[in-house]
Amino acid sequence: MDIIFSADQLFLLILAVIFLIAVIVIVIEWRKTTVSKNDVILLEKQAELKKIELVEKDLESKQRKENLADLSEEDQEKLKQIRLNTSEITAKVGLLSSQVSERVDQLEAKNELIKLQKLSLELDKKEKELNDLLNK
Repeated sequence: MDIIFSADQLFLLILAVIFLIAVIVIVIEWRKTTVSKNDVILLEKQAELKKIELVEKDLESKQRKENLADLSEEDQEKLKQIRLNTSEITAKVGLLSSQVSERVDQLEAKNELIKLQKLSLELDKKEKELNDLLNK
């Protein structure tokens, strides 16, 4: 049951396939454009939220400063001392953290060196064994 197309039918079939492919490509591109527009709108909304958040933080900071002005000098001095101690402790924590990280990196490097040295010795032994076997 062979189906034989005439030249006109074959031409129309080819045009229909090309048209179908074009429609599919157009729909895909339209969808990408819609998704991109939605992403842009979402990013704009996120930027607006960030701006609002920054303004709120700024207002809170101003309110705290105003509240500090209401404190007595003794309370302000205590607060300064607490902040100073907190910054010193934070600096010490940062220093210790970096020291620990450096020591961990150093230990990992030493461990890797030992593994590689052992592997090198094993390879030397294997190479010697193979050479001995070949020389027999």
